[in-house]
Amino acid sequence: MGLVHCTGSVRLRGEEMVGRKAFEIANLGIGYVPESRDIFPTLTVEQNLLLGQKSPRQAVAEPWGLDDMYRMFPRLEERQHTQAGVLSGGEQQMLTLCRSLLGNPEVIMIDEPTEGLAPKIVELVARYLQELKARGISVLLIEQKLAIALEISQRVYIMGHGAIVFEGTPAQLADAAAVRREWLEV
Repeated sequence: MGLVHCTGSVRLRGEEMVGRKAFEIANLGIGYVPESRDIFPTLTVEQNLLLGQKSPRQAVAEPWGLDDMYRMFPRLEERQHTQAGVLSGGEQQMLTLCRSLLGNPEVIMIDEPTEGLAPKIVELVARYLQELKARGISVLLIEQKLAIALEISQRVYIMGHGAIVFEGTPAQLADAAAVRREWLEV
């Protein structure tokens, strides 16, 4: 997302992303949901959401709208006039996810969306991820809850000590007992 220095190459539709500014990367179709949530605490829920919308000249054919966000997460609609800083952690996570979606990304990177959330909110986030999949949005998901990740994944990458130690499909991971034993099981 242009937030840290990196080397190598990252491409979307053949266009290089490395070296670009974060707003350029977002305008090219990549959304980002940070683990830290990064809401604007003094703005209302609705103001936070509106900040995520693309301008009309950048809109895609079937853009996400506020109604979509409120349908997925009715709690946000209930709290639309509330300052975001007083929301619970789960509500802030919903807000961050929705704000990113309102940018209508082709690809969305989501970092630990269930971190520190109550089980009911984890279920909501899992449903949200399923909806992204159903709408054809590519998701790069960084997640420690393996069941959720495997449920929506077509490809799985496992990192250990800063390197990729496994790459394959969920079915291939199910067959890779040694990898699971060393890197995933307790």
